[in-house]
Amino acid sequence: MALVFDSDCFFRRLQSLYSLWSVNSSLKSLNALFIAVGADEDTVYCKSKTLQIWLFGYELTDTLVVFCKSKVYILASKKKLDFLKALEGVEKENKEIVLMVKEKSGNSQKFETILATIDNEGGSVGNFPKDDFNSDFVKSWQKSLGMKSFSKTDVTVPIASLVSIKDSKEIDQMKRSAELTNHFFSKYIKEQIVTVIDKEKKIRHNKFTEMVEHAIEDKKFLNGLDPSIVETCYPPIIQTGGKYQLKFSTESDNRYFHYGVIISSFGARVKSYCSNIVRTIMVNPSDEQTATYEFVLSVHQLVIDNLKDGVTFKEVYDQAANLVKTEKPDLLAKMTKTLGFVTGIEFREGLLLISPKCQEKVQKGMVIAVNVGFSELVNSAGSTPEEKTYAVFIGDTVLVDSTDSPAIVLTMAKKRAKAISIFIKSDSEGSAEEEVLPSMRRAKIAVLEQRTRQEQNAEDRRKERQKEIAQQLNEDARARLLKQKSNRKESLKEKKSSVSYRSPTNFPYSENEVRSFKIFFDRKHETLILPLQGYPTPFHFSTIKNASLTIEGDFTYLRINFHTPGSALIKDQNTIFQDVNKYFLKEVIYRASNAKSTTDKNSPAFHLNEANRLIVDVRKRLKIRENEEKEREGIVKQQDLVLNVKTSVKLKDLYIRPNILSKRLQGSLEAHTNGFRYISQRGDKVDILFDNIKHAIFQPCDNEMIICLHFHLRNAILFGKKKHVDVQFYTEVGELTTDLGRLSRVHDRDDLHAEQQERILRHRLKQAFKGFIDKVESITKNSLEFEVPFRELGFYGVPHRSTVLLQPTSSSLCSITEWPPFIVTLDDVELVHFERVQFQLKNFDMVFVFKDYYKKTAMVSSIPMSSIDAVKDWLNSCDIKYTEGIQSLNWAKIMKTIVDDPEEFFDQGGWSFLDPASGDEGEDDDDEEEEDETFTVDSDEASGVSSDSDEDSDDASNYSESSSGEGSLDSDQSSGKDWSDLEEEAAREDRQNAMNENAEERSRGTKRPHGSSHPPSAKRKR
Repeated sequence: MALVFDSDCFFRRLQSLYSLWSVNSSLKSLNALFIAVGADEDTVYCKSKTLQIWLFGYELTDTLVVFCKSKVYILASKKKLDFLKALEGVEKENKEIVLMVKEKSGNSQKFETILATIDNEGGSVGNFPKDDFNSDFVKSWQKSLGMKSFSKTDVTVPIASLVSIKDSKEIDQMKRSAELTNHFFSKYIKEQIVTVIDKEKKIRHNKFTEMVEHAIEDKKFLNGLDPSIVETCYPPIIQTGGKYQLKFSTESDNRYFHYGVIISSFGARVKSYCSNIVRTIMVNPSDEQTATYEFVLSVHQLVIDNLKDGVTFKEVYDQAANLVKTEKPDLLAKMTKTLGFVTGIEFREGLLLISPKCQEKVQKGMVIAVNVGFSELVNSAGSTPEEKTYAVFIGDTVLVDSTDSPAIVLTMAKKRAKAISIFIKSDSEGSAEEEVLPSMRRAKIAVLEQRTRQEQNAEDRRKERQKEIAQQLNEDARARLLKQKSNRKESLKEKKSSVSYRSPTNFPYSENEVRSFKIFFDRKHETLILPLQGYPTPFHFSTIKNASLTIEGDFTYLRINFHTPGSALIKDQNTIFQDVNKYFLKEVIYRASNAKSTTDKNSPAFHLNEANRLIVDVRKRLKIRENEEKEREGIVKQQDLVLNVKTSVKLKDLYIRPNILSKRLQGSLEAHTNGFRYISQRGDKVDILFDNIKHAIFQPCDNEMIICLHFHLRNAILFGKKKHVDVQFYTEVGELTTDLGRLSRVHDRDDLHAEQQERILRHRLKQAFKGFIDKVESITKNSLEFEVPFRELGFYGVPHRSTVLLQPTSSSLCSITEWPPFIVTLDDVELVHFERVQFQLKNFDMVFVFKDYYKKTAMVSSIPMSSIDAVKDWLNSCDIKYTEGIQSLNWAKIMKTIVDDPEEFFDQGGWSFLDPASGDEGEDDDDEEEEDETFTVDSDEASGVSSDSDEDSDDASNYSESSSGEGSLDSDQSSGKDWSDLEEEAAREDRQNAMNENAEERSRGTKRPHGSSHPPSAKRKR
């Protein structure tokens, strides 16, 4: 947001300051007044900042403003003075504005100029002695001022009175601030409290506060305001469970929410102007608590009614205290010591309080935060310590407008007892909802009646099994994640910073280029030595970003750029730059004359050319080395392969994926004592140990164009200068592409012969691969078992870019016929979530969440909706928890939230937030059961029902008689398959036919378009 300086407002308020100076008894004797604000983030509220913001509209750090009788000095950086350039050379009311640029080297001379003016005008200075900034600039000013024998006077009280009365512009700002406070509390904080109570969430007070602080940065909750001008006056406060401190300096503790009396305090600061609101929310309050709340509310209203122009703050307090003493004297000792304070740029003006000691008068234009509270109240109906003790605290921001009418409330959030009371009914108290539930029940019954018996039974079985799986999921996940987090902290290593020379003795002083102050490259230490300010200065090559050489006119320029903190291209800056607060060199430019020929080795231009060439070459080599080291990261050193020369177990004419080289080469795969060795025709070798194989998968060539052995490894291996976790050995069994331009008839002899030869080849390859697998399993004594995908359980989806057939194995879900492969180990899966599951959509997405929460989730998209039941049955048979929803979730953010605070996640129910049955649907089912138990039929309806049932029974008897007359069914028909068996058989045949059709399409060379899904099979009509 662009900053705009309002010079008219500055001069108007400057005139108000000088007017007060001329009439106020504490200021009359002063010759100067100064405000010095340092760059100290710890100091949020102080009079120096308040007066500065009041004058300029913004906080200007490391800025000195001195008000003299004839001049106003402003000493600040050049950037700030550019912002204040509208004041330069302006003279109003015989007062000259003098802008002075702050120097980094020191400002003692400019301090002397300012102090000389003060000395000439009398030497009496007004200041704010309580303001203390930990800033070198402010300390240097204080030191220069202390060397003078000036008399100093505290001007805190008159300045507080000056800024407490708001002009029209400030009142507008206060209203905007109060409007945001009211909106944010009503639309977010209160809604979140109700949600916590409604869903019975287990959340700590400080976590709720953090949630509120994050939400205040979200634009959708800011009522249209820019987030850059909004901040909180203090950390939001939430208090429950019998322990309450009715002050704004307290912090939310780490105790859990208690669903009793909840006190919430929130203050927003918009463009440096503060407003505040406090509300007490009561859950199932007793009559006694409600009566007490109504009384506190009446005291709160009395304070607001008495805030009028001309009365003293003490009088307002006394009238409230008299009301308490008269009606409930036992509560007087429990009332807060102050009932409010003036607010504005400072959240709490400590000199203007509604207290029994403040004799200052309330004035029109003041904005006051009224806060009336009573603590240590006793609830006689409470059964636990948390319920027996409670407090009531009510606060609003009000504007004093006139002498006749009460103050105007700016925070209009509801505070009547009816509005802040939440009543949670027990299970037996459902009368208020009985009118709604029958219609919902009828709708559910209508849906259930449309489902087949098989679907009901299958879904019910799945739900029962999923409930059993979910019971243990969260407990195991909590223990495992805490262990993962501790192990991860131990495994993290710090990167070492690049150091050129460990000691001065290693520096190459003896080199001619170093002694003659030329650019020198030390290859041994990978360091570039540059002459800077007459000194040879070493720079490690890892700090160099790039270099460029340009020729302009008679000169050659060499520009060297360095990495600096804040660069977007640098990762792990905290490890590279150990102290980012130091000074860093960003670039160096060297210039050389072209007077001599650039080919002359003694010319300066030639030397710059050579330096540039060396920098470019070395940076390329370092980049290659870094990439190689990055590829080697995570590589576990394997044991040596033990060769078995006697018995040769080999498969020939295989290709390897990924390719060792860019060109595809054939080779042979050999099985040895403890592993495999692949040798290409070129002689390249790839070794894979049996112990390093996590999944060994054999993909037959049935309905596929390749036959392959796929190895999914535990630890990556390095070949082709890259590390790989998946390695595949395959051969082709048919044409992957078909020449559509070649004319042929359906029964062409050549085509028939080719198909026959292909069938023979497929059979021969299957036998060869199976023989190889049997021999390997015998070598390993069945410690290595090859899995074969279950094609009949497969379903189509898009794990990467194209639609593939995903097939389960006994321990994984895989797709290995197209590259890159997709393999998910079922033992590593925590749960599976289905996204975009809606009636009107044809496809849904499937997300795998792994037990290692630091691992990125895997997703398969565009799965046909017709496959969802089959997928659920498969997951259920594997004892894997699954959930479903209609939206796509941000899994990266969800997993980060979990690993940051796993205890908080599982305290709130863990993964149950994904289960739709944990919300309203479960409540509806319970209500339906209650309604079934209490449902009674009228006498007229009962008679109608009985008559209908009689007719039905007559029809049934007639049917039985006619059927018996026709003769009984034969034995084959009476013992035939039931409806559920026929449905399962039909579904299995549909899936098989669809897969065969897809295989035929692929064998003809047709390729499924990108992102398309397999068409759902048509349902059989019966």
